[in-house]
Amino acid sequence: MEKDSSFKLEIVDENEKASKPAGFNLDQTLEEVDQFIQKLVPGENKFVKCIDPLQELVDSRIALYEQKEPSAKFGLNIDEDNSFFEAVRRLSLIVNNLDEFPSDLAAISCLNRASSAHFRAMLLFECEFRALLDNPKRTGDPNVDPKSPNTDGSQGSSKPEDEFPYFSSQSIHVMNQIATAMIFAGYEAECCTVYGGLRLKTLDVEFSKQCYENINVDDVQKMSWESLEGEIDNWIHIMKFCTTNLFPAERNLCDSVFSDNRLTAQRLFCDLATSLSIRLLNFPNALVWPRRYSTEKLFKFLDIYETLRDLANLDIGNDLSAEEFMSETSMAQCRIGGAVVSIFSQLENSIKNDNAGRIPVAGGAVHPLTRYTMNYLKYACEYKDTLEQVFQKQDNVQGSPRQKVVEQESKDVTEDDDRCPSLSPLALKLMIVMDLLDANIEMKSKLYRNPALRLVFLMNNGRYILQKIKESAEIYEMMGPSWSRKRTSELRRYHKTYQRETWSNVLQCISHEGVQVNGKVSKPILKERFKNFNTIFDEILKTQSSWIVSDGKLRSELRVSISSVVIPAYRSFLGRFKSYLDNNKQAGKYIKYQPEDIEELIEQLFEGNTASMAPRR
Repeated sequence: MEKDSSFKLEIVDENEKASKPAGFNLDQTLEEVDQFIQKLVPGENKFVKCIDPLQELVDSRIALYEQKEPSAKFGLNIDEDNSFFEAVRRLSLIVNNLDEFPSDLAAISCLNRASSAHFRAMLLFECEFRALLDNPKRTGDPNVDPKSPNTDGSQGSSKPEDEFPYFSSQSIHVMNQIATAMIFAGYEAECCTVYGGLRLKTLDVEFSKQCYENINVDDVQKMSWESLEGEIDNWIHIMKFCTTNLFPAERNLCDSVFSDNRLTAQRLFCDLATSLSIRLLNFPNALVWPRRYSTEKLFKFLDIYETLRDLANLDIGNDLSAEEFMSETSMAQCRIGGAVVSIFSQLENSIKNDNAGRIPVAGGAVHPLTRYTMNYLKYACEYKDTLEQVFQKQDNVQGSPRQKVVEQESKDVTEDDDRCPSLSPLALKLMIVMDLLDANIEMKSKLYRNPALRLVFLMNNGRYILQKIKESAEIYEMMGPSWSRKRTSELRRYHKTYQRETWSNVLQCISHEGVQVNGKVSKPILKERFKNFNTIFDEILKTQSSWIVSDGKLRSELRVSISSVVIPAYRSFLGRFKSYLDNNKQAGKYIKYQPEDIEELIEQLFEGNTASMAPRR
């Protein structure tokens, strides 16, 4: 490298007085140091006279800063601070390039003094960095009187130092200067150790404020569900606080303090997030150990899964430092997902094994199992996207069993049905549950000795299932319109069969056929027909008045269909043959009901009334 002839080199005497020379100019000295380093020739036996004044300046400034209180050493005089940081930066350049400098005794002595001043500067920086991090609210803008009102129209609004991470903009600026200087000087490890340790301590304090407790497997095993449910809610609250408040704020702080060293900022934040997350993941990991959970606990586990998904989606970078975070989070999510699948599978088992007594539900009403299952599925499908993700991941882990599942659950499915292997794992799960529920309802319907009541039971449960599916857009979409059409057709079939089972004998009594003998109306046959009609109709009223059809639309459909066949037939029979009875007294004996009475009584069927229904004349 050619030397500039205009650049003067002089030997500095080792014992020269360490004082700032008259007319000392910092900017000029810094410029000369820069030029010296740029023009340096390895092995040159001369040394520049500007290094000693630079070292003396740094030493004198350090002495002044050391007299100030911790966390308040910088920020009072911005210009002096900036010049000090610039001077230390030049010392760092010199100290970090010692091998390039001459090896004579005078130069070595000068360099030793520079190295000593440089080390003292690093100690000052580290101490002040530690003090600022440990006491965030100490340093503020020295030019603002805290007692004076705001001048920007924001009086009464919170200041940055009032919210996590509680640092003023001035404090962050000073920490940024210190971090940049230390890393430039080769003290990155020391800087990161101080930052990481104290930030972790501060985050621990924030955890304590959120009432976080470290709960292990033994604790979980001993806790009642009510207590555990409260801990789950608190854990979810803390996790959401971390992902929406704590971690983003900490990320911003890292990026601000280490703005000139992005990789360092990312690594520090990742290490902090990983350390805290692993502590938080202890709880969901403890939940999935041997303890078994009943089906209604599914929803809390889905809440946990969604919370873990939010944590996994946190942007902490994609380098090696993020691997542990992603691995631990993914494993916890996988374990909770496995618990979700296991709990959901218990619903299938509970339907298969439901043999609760041999006594049918009174009045053919909707069975409690039907209500529980459909409400459970409706609520579960509010987590549709999450359940889809859980079952899809489970398939990926275990090897897709879809084809076998489809064969098992589609044996009675028609060719044009929507249920096919292309459906999602969750849709197939729902269909399996529905088939199990159908089989269970069919089995329970056989407990009814009365065929008509059995059909009412099937209609009640079938209509309830259909309505619940139509009320849930998620379930309806997964089951498909073909399934709903098939279920509607089954209900119509039950309805027609009920009408035939119950009212065919009634209609036979008031049929015009068989009343005439040899072309003349037979009064004995006519009286017997009216008598039989009254008996059968009274028995139906007595029996079916206690039956229950809770769905208003189905109840109305049944009544309308009954009235549409019974009342016209009765009115016609009565109008045609009433006059053949001998007198009014005899007519009153056999004609118990008027058409209006029958219509009114039919309108009172299926209300679940146990009291006898007296005729109204």
